[in-house]
Amino acid sequence: MKTIPSKIILAAGFVLALAFTFSCSSGDDTSGGGSCNMNGYKKVEMPDGKTWMAENLNCDVEGSVCYDPYCTQYGRLYNWEAAKKACSGGWHLPSNTEWEALLTSVGGDSTAGKHLKAREGWIDCGPSGSGAENSCEDTYGFAALPGGFIDIIGLFWFDGEYSSWWSSSEYSAYNAYSWDISNNWESVSGGDININKNYLFSVRCVQN
Repeated sequence: MKTIPSKIILAAGFVLALAFTFSCSSGDDTSGGGSCNMNGYKKVEMPDGKTWMAENLNCDVEGSVCYDPYCTQYGRLYNWEAAKKACSGGWHLPSNTEWEALLTSVGGDSTAGKHLKAREGWIDCGPSGSGAENSCEDTYGFAALPGGFIDIIGLFWFDGEYSSWWSSSEYSAYNAYSWDISNNWESVSGGDININKNYLFSVRCVQN
């Protein structure tokens, strides 16, 4: 089981956001009822046989925030309830089972990170031959991007280095599951760690 010290214990040198402002003016317009217009998003058919979004969701719904200027590149961040509602119009928030199937289809969770990470947008990470310290190959066009996250007291952490994506799988009335990639991991971790639903994470939707 992986621990997530970056969500709990943070070195003073990484306190990036003690005085930032959130903007709700960026992102796509909602299509009514708190759901999003899914037209226009990049998508990719993955080896698991499912069609996934090939970019992070950037739809302005209640329960999501944009940390300017990063949401244009990395997408908005969502609490769990908002994430469930935002994937709509023939798309849904993937379950743990769907995340696990995706990782298995690209070679397993121990190396899936390097295959799923976008070739650009990660700190100290790039494709083979780039000279980057860590491996970001984007083998299948999934283009995972490091949107960072916002903790339950409202601090923003680790854009460019880390990303968590919500799962639709629920642990309890207060916690749900997430899946995580770091710039210096080859792996993807998740499914066994439950997080407070009020954290704000990135969202990838999968087609029904």
